[in-house]
Amino acid sequence: MNLQLNKNLVVLDIESTGVNFIKDKIVELFLLKIKPNGDKEEFLQRFNPQVIMTPDVIAVHGITNEMVANEPIFEEKAKAIMNFIGDADLAGFNSDKFDIPMLMEELGRAGIDLEIEKRKTIDVQRIFHKMEPRNLSAAYKFYCNKDLEGAHSASADTIATWEILDAQIGRYSELSKTVAGLHAFTSNGETLDLSGRIVYNNSKVPVFNFGKYKGFAVKEVFQKEPTYFDWIMNSDFSMQTKKVITRLRLEMMSDTTAK
Repeated sequence: MNLQLNKNLVVLDIESTGVNFIKDKIVELFLLKIKPNGDKEEFLQRFNPQVIMTPDVIAVHGITNEMVANEPIFEEKAKAIMNFIGDADLAGFNSDKFDIPMLMEELGRAGIDLEIEKRKTIDVQRIFHKMEPRNLSAAYKFYCNKDLEGAHSASADTIATWEILDAQIGRYSELSKTVAGLHAFTSNGETLDLSGRIVYNNSKVPVFNFGKYKGFAVKEVFQKEPTYFDWIMNSDFSMQTKKVITRLRLEMMSDTTAK
């Protein structure tokens, strides 16, 4: 194994009812836990999303409404999922933009905080795009010299992602062999949340990256228009974005009180 681990790493892949991780639901989740000694554990579960999937969605992952009709809902397995993950760092293919935020939303609806700020994340797609811009199937062929059989099934995509990650570390001597180093390489250090709604400006001040206050400092906006916070909290933003927003607002209030 090329990757140097000092704690567990969980590689994940999600198949869902759509790509809106705030509104859509997980229909299949595969977790591959890699331990520092190289041992692996797997967790595979399908879920009843309690909505009817459209033919376009079914065509992507091949999971029909009938296949999940008798499966548990996500909330029933949320604790088992969290127990499997434990304090592990996380990795996946396009996971910072999709899989991890969607998992966070589903766990959040079940009353569980993934506490992403306490974990390192590795987005294998970002390594791939920085080194060899292509897609997952091409990456698997390029790095592992294998054809990806069963693409768009959670288990096949997850296992392929893990094999690609390990091959990338072996191929590029300039890549770090640690999770912390790969996290720094793949993460976007300018964003405070995975959705990219709150970013740092050139002065390292958190600013909004959307809407009428795009580019404005978050704390200054809340001072001028306190109701903007309430609007965000009642709108379709991810739970992590709301958590970051809440922390910044509390910091603003604390700074004001201190003065």
